[in-house]
Amino acid sequence: MSMDIKANKRVVFKFGTNVLRNDDKEISLSRIYSFIEDISKLHKQGLEVIIVTSGAVGLGAKKLNVDSSESLSIKQACAAVGQSQLMSIYEDGFGKYSINTAQILLTEDDFTNRVKYLSLNNVLNTLLELRVIPIINQNDTVSTSELEQIYGVSFSDNDKLSALVASKLDADLLVILSDINGLYNDNPKENPDAELISEVKELTEEIEGYASSASKGGRGGMITKLQAAKVVTHSGGHVLIANGKLPQVIRRLFSGEKMGTTFYPVEQLSQKRRWIAYATNITGQIVVNSGAKKAITKENKSLLAIGITAVNGIFDRGDVISILDENNIEIARGIANYDSDDCSKILGMHSDNIYEALGHKNYDAVITKDNIALI
Repeated sequence: MSMDIKANKRVVFKFGTNVLRNDDKEISLSRIYSFIEDISKLHKQGLEVIIVTSGAVGLGAKKLNVDSSESLSIKQACAAVGQSQLMSIYEDGFGKYSINTAQILLTEDDFTNRVKYLSLNNVLNTLLELRVIPIINQNDTVSTSELEQIYGVSFSDNDKLSALVASKLDADLLVILSDINGLYNDNPKENPDAELISEVKELTEEIEGYASSASKGGRGGMITKLQAAKVVTHSGGHVLIANGKLPQVIRRLFSGEKMGTTFYPVEQLSQKRRWIAYATNITGQIVVNSGAKKAITKENKSLLAIGITAVNGIFDRGDVISILDENNIEIARGIANYDSDDCSKILGMHSDNIYEALGHKNYDAVITKDNIALI
């Protein structure tokens, strides 16, 4: 099995912080303009391109001469200063090739709220139809670390963000350019005998076990890249992780040179189930017994109150919640038909008794089968 990279029509490029900087932690203009030159050539050949870029916080920190890890407010200030500088580089670079760009800053809420999620799809597709290259970054100026502490956030790094964008737009390929050659069977910085894995047909537990911790300077690491690969491959797309510091890496990749690690598509989820499974903040959990677990995972049935053994957290009707088995392992996510207070009152109860317990009855099921996505 091999991927014909030239056959891809819509590609998301993700540039990590360490790729955009040189060894002195300064912005590497030569490397960025090399990316821009190669992408411009592909764009003129008809490729639809979306860029997800890191680097705003680092650029701002360098300009302000501060440590961006000092506090949340310092980090947000760095993002505000650095984002305009980062965008001006892309705008100027692509402008030299008469290609228009558009800045899009996203927060977790843009994915959690389904109306915003669907609207984002329309905006991005319209820009691509107009032959504009969207330049996307997480809006660190308004995103807060408190969200990361309270919720299971949609994305805390641009690896996951790029995957959600690729999934949402049905991209054929996500190219993640970092300061590593790809996925190894061990940490190559610690083990000189570690071997590069050139192709991954399926993200097994063994493959996920190869992931190492986050790289210094950025927020991502191989763990987040594998999480991104899981999102995209379950959405029908390919993922390619390669070393963005190699000379003319994009040109070489799209000339057919074998580099990095390629991940292949697996069973494809519907758009709605993709949103449920990957693009939402989780504010609550429901624990189910073995019978309910079997009904959900093996028989494609709805989750009934009689199969619920515990309710954790606070959530409203319509929120996406996590479904755990009796070992507290997440098996699925779904859209709740009842809020957490009502779920607590009806857990273990037969559906016929819901109205008597609550004084109202939205559905027979706590989560309808069409609104469940297996994890």
